[in-house]
Amino acid sequence: MSAEPGDDPHVRLLLGAYVLDALDAQDTCRVARHLQLCDACARDYVEVAEASALLALLRTEDLRE
Repeated sequence: MSAEPGDDPHVRLLLGAYVLDALDAQDTCRVARHLQLCDACARDYVEVAEASALLALLRTEDLRE
């Protein structure tokens, strides 16, 4: 499951938007396809998705402390 770096540009800069479902259909497909082939980007995706899930648990009061 490891792509050669020249096969497709890495998508790390799009992962935040991908996790938040904020990409257009073309970029969403491109990121999803790349994640199937690139172990490094897939690991980064998991980290971004986990961070997003943890942020959702914060309350406004938590941010004021």
